[in-house]
Amino acid sequence: MGHSVASIEGVESGTPVYGAEELTAGGNQAQIRLSEAVYTLRITRQGKLILTK
Repeated sequence: MGHSVASIEGVESGTPVYGAEELTAGGNQAQIRLSEAVYTLRITRQGKLILTK
């Protein structure tokens, strides 16, 4: 399977926190699979995140 991304624990909630730069391997896009659906995570030029199916 793809790259393994280490996570750190969210300070307040205990929710895992992932760096967008890690997920995109230094690029600006990553594919995220949930069951049979594949989503695209994209970092915009303005530094915002867009998740599309």
